[in-house]
Amino acid sequence: MNPSKRRLVVLAAALAATFAAGAQAQTALEGVMKAKLIKIAVPTDFPPYGFVGIDLKPQGLDVDTANLIAAKLGVKVELVPVTSANRIPYLQTKKADLVISTLGKNPEREKVIDFTVAYSPFFQAVYGPKGAALPDFNALGGKSIAVTRGAIEDQELSKVVPANTDVKRFEDNNATVSAFVSGQTQFIATGVSVADNMIKRNPALGAEYKLLLKDSPNFIGVAKGEDALRAKVNEIVLAAKKAGELDAMAKKWLGRPAGTLPE
Repeated sequence: MNPSKRRLVVLAAALAATFAAGAQAQTALEGVMKAKLIKIAVPTDFPPYGFVGIDLKPQGLDVDTANLIAAKLGVKVELVPVTSANRIPYLQTKKADLVISTLGKNPEREKVIDFTVAYSPFFQAVYGPKGAALPDFNALGGKSIAVTRGAIEDQELSKVVPANTDVKRFEDNNATVSAFVSGQTQFIATGVSVADNMIKRNPALGAEYKLLLKDSPNFIGVAKGEDALRAKVNEIVLAAKKAGELDAMAKKWLGRPAGTLPE
């Protein structure tokens, strides 16, 4: 084979590989529609977004959102329970087609997964006993605080606390709350929904809001390159927003409408 012909063969092979890779990157939506099933990762330890009810079935805002998307696609849904630590790996390893699990968007996460438009409100904060003064983050120096490993509040807390803060990280929200409630830590960094539930269940604790960590609306996670699936989910979420369905779900679970969310 002469050099010119060899170059043509190599070029043709490269183009074929590029085309194949591009085609494969768009298979998630096609696979979902063909199987008539979508696997959606949801939390089961994060009320009111996702938790197990007295009937032992998952429920909450994220679960309702997952059911809404499946219904609009015209497919069945398989709810895949996840924690803050494993929800992104589940998406990357195709154990889930989507992650609807109070997922905040930040530059680090955008390097490894894609996001749809926001579907619900959320924020993270530091909570502690009413009698404990905490005017700013510097006051956490020398004190202990519980946080869920890998959650967005963990990342935000790391940016603002002094180096001598005793940050105790736990694998899920239940363990984080238990550590604070049992007195293992003086403060806790968590989402407003978890804090509200903790305060209601433990009124004698006398816990209250102290410092805002981050306003962080929730987005749906999609695997990198799955643009067709992301576009379809965006279409569904924006239509639900316009129809008032997002506000209705937020009122049901959070006691207030979703309001203005970033697109």
